[in-house]
Order: sequence, then structure tokens, then C-alpha cells
Amino acid sequence: MKYGQNTSLAEALKIQGRVIFALLMREILTRYGRGNLGFLWLFIEPLLFTLMIVFVRQAVKMNTFFDMDVAFILTGYPMILMWRNASNRAIGAVKANLSLMYHRNVRVFDTLFSRVLLEVIGATVAQIGLVGLLIFIGMIDMPADLFYMLAAWTLMAFFALGLGTIICAIAYHFDKFGKIWNIGSFLMMPLSGAFFYVHSLPPKAQEFFLWIPMVSGTEMFRHGYFGDTVITHERIAYLIIFDLAMLLFGMSEIRKISKGIEPK
Repeated sequence: MKYGQNTSLAEALKIQGRVIFALLMREILTRYGRGNLGFLWLFIEPLLFTLMIVFVRQAVKMNTFFDMDVAFILTGYPMILMWRNASNRAIGAVKANLSLMYHRNVRVFDTLFSRVLLEVIGATVAQIGLVGLLIFIGMIDMPADLFYMLAAWTLMAFFALGLGTIICAIAYHFDKFGKIWNIGSFLMMPLSGAFFYVHSLPPKAQEFFLWIPMVSGTEMFRHGYFGDTVITHERIAYLIIFDLAMLLFGMSEIRKISKGIEPK
């Protein structure tokens, strides 16, 4: 089945769903293979990082300023993994799947979307699994507002998609940009709000960091988990507008790329 003038919306959505699912399966098999730990590697990284932080806290007495408990790490670092891994994997999405462009129902954006979606799924499952496990063993408390956490996570997933489209478009035109972004995204980690509360900063520093969209996402996520026990300064409207602006700009650039590589 293929898209056509007589294809209904329901049929088009079914076709699109099959395309995305097939691309996801192809990406998983290409990246991880059929054996070994495979897809589980997406979940192991945040688990190992959290366990490392727990060990350090138990082995070293930290002062109040640098003391980061498990819940604090869980509400910050996995979100970094989502947008950083998604943007890094988006770099080669087009060139790695050029052969698929001869299929009528496969579009450039589909290949990019499937890569970003895979990273979002991996980060989401890892977060749910880790939080659930640590709640079960009594290491952390239940979240105060699950819906608010879900809303923050969803907004940051759209941020990852928008960022991924822009990075993919730039990397398509400039091959060396991939290496630059790998370093740049790593340097952005301390600025993402994952390792500090905005409220603990001086007023001028607070104003600066709140212009960084990842900070609002992290603050919002922590507000959902800790509730009123912590003071957060998220700018939800700003984050939504930033997500939409990035996504629209990125998709327009991907559309320009598509016109140049899709067969007539």
C-alpha cells in the first residue's frame, strides 16, 4: 500500500505507523544486532551513572553545597541523556539511510524521527525502571506529581526532536560538524540545570540560566518529583515556544534537504 489521492487519513496513519515501526526495527538491528545485550545498552548507562553517584556519596563525606542525592541525579541526568543522545544520533540519519529514499512511503524526516524516537524510548524506559526500582527498595520517595513530571518529560522529548532536526540538517551540509557537536553537547551538560537548583544561584545567574531551555525542563521535572519541598523557577511557556520554534525551523531545513535527494 502506498500514499495516493484516494488514501484516507486513517489509512495514511496506518501506513506511516508501519514505516516508523520498520525503521525502528532496522535501527535496532543495525545498531545493536540480534545478540548480546543489544537494546538493553540504552538502559544500562543511566543505571551505572546513578550507582556511581550512590557509591561516591557513601564513600566520601560531601559538604552541603555539593551534596547530590539519588533523587536529585535521577531528575536531571537521564534528561540530559535523552536530548544529547538524540541529537548525536540524528547527525548521520540522512546519509545512513539514503538507499531507503527510493521507497515511496519513506521520507527523510521518517529516518530522523525513528532515530530520535528510539533514544526517547530508551531514556523513558530507563527512567521509569530506575525510579520504580529505587522506590521499591526504599532508596527514594514516591513522586509528588506524576502528571507534572510527565508533562516536563514530554516537553523535553519535543526539545530533543527539534534539536535533532536542526543538528541533522547542519551535519548534512557540513561533515565535520558532527565532531564539533559531540564536544559541544558535552560542554552544555553543566549548563542544563541537571547539577544545580536555579534557586541556589545568585539572582543575575538565575536570569541567565533561565534563558537556557533545558534548565526550565529540568526545573519543571524536579518540581513534579519533589513538589513544594523545593523552590523551582521553570518557564513553561518559554519552553513550549522554544520547542515549537526549533521543530518548525528544523523541519523546514529537512524539507529543503528532502527536495534534493528524493527521486523525482
